Amino acid sequence: MLVAAAVCPCPPLLVPEVAAGAAPELDGLRAACLDAVGVLAAARPDRLVVLGPAPAEGRGPHPQGTRGSFRGLGVDLDVSLGQGAPADGRQLPQSLAVAAWLLDRTRWAVAPVEGLGVGEPLDPGRCLATGRELAGAGGRTALLVMGDGSACRTLKAPGYLDERAAGFDAEAARALGGADTAALAALDASLAQELQAAGRAPWQVLAGAGEGAGLMGRLLYDEAPYGVGYFVATWS
Repeated sequence: MLVAAAVCPCPPLLVPEVAAGAAPELDGLRAACLDAVGVLAAARPDRLVVLGPAPAEGRGPHPQGTRGSFRGLGVDLDVSLGQGAPADGRQLPQSLAVAAWLLDRTRWAVAPVEGLGVGEPLDPGRCLATGRELAGAGGRTALLVMGDGSACRTLKAPGYLDERAAGFDAEAARALGGADTAALAALDASLAQELQAAGRAPWQVLAGAGEGAGLMGRLLYDEAPYGVGYFVATWS
């Protein structure tokens, strides 16, 4: 049963050591993300599943203790998905490494943690089925869902300006803030890919998990710094 969810973006710039001199620019976003994780803790789940977009080598389950790193970005910083020894030699994908950093900042100790790397091209139907499976696994489950909106909001955005991006992000923000599982399930996967919206698949996993859970949503952050849509929302 899904008892709570938090949605956060996953840019490495969330980590102050990575952002360096630009770190203060995202202080409001960091604060919103930490507040969202606090909502998960307040729900007292039996387990926390962290999921986010991942390249091929990072897809699938990541057990508690899996390590991640920001060394590839020139920062001598390692993270761990909860406490414990890693079960294998795999590294966390970037989105889950950012999530691990967030959990460490909040000193998460409420429940065991596991990760799930989701392929960005994953079919919406499979996303929904994955979410239903997560919610139906037994016990009180909480989700920390990492993923960005469109990367095409401005001329200087990573994907340049696409006039469809603002509308796509507005619908995503409305659905996330309203815990509207049907609207999330209806997001166009092809359009999301064209707009470089890496959060689409994780959000649709959340939609599957949240079906029938009766959770209420709240949107804590909706901005597009650097031309990328970043949303923070809670379901409880």
